[in-house]
Amino acid sequence: MKRGTALLIGGVAVLVIGGGVALAVANGPDAAAGQALPQPATTTAAASTQATAETSGEKITVDPAAQRYVDAVAKEDLDALVASFAPDAVIVDVGREIRGHDAIRHWADTEVIGGRLTVLGTTPRQGGTTMLVRFAPGGTGGFRASYSFDISGGLITKATLEYA
Repeated sequence: MKRGTALLIGGVAVLVIGGGVALAVANGPDAAAGQALPQPATTTAAASTQATAETSGEKITVDPAAQRYVDAVAKEDLDALVASFAPDAVIVDVGREIRGHDAIRHWADTEVIGGRLTVLGTTPRQGGTTMLVRFAPGGTGGFRASYSFDISGGLITKATLEYA
């Protein structure tokens, strides 16, 4: 298989890169087999320092800034969640814009903390990462979503949340 070949396996697009495999988040019509997907930036020094999330017994590499967000949700730590964002960060949650630490704190306190977030896959990209997740707000069965994080200086500067 040649470098950059995309496969569709169980509804998840997988991009084969050299000898390794990276999960690529692709939902709906973009998840067509054989479609070229953006190549993750895995050759940077940052890639070697990425944290890992354990889901279903498999280890998934997650950018450290994104991992802080995931850990904060798991620990129900509102302060840590807010601290994973730059002070002027913006969250686009299904078209609704949430800007700055105060607004992020309110959003996270009312809509995120108390929920369960499971990372299903991740695709590093220049300037950030995109994660395929399952989010279950408190007391619900949950849903799959794509979380695209722009990252600068170790902090999330923009989060775009799209739900399936």
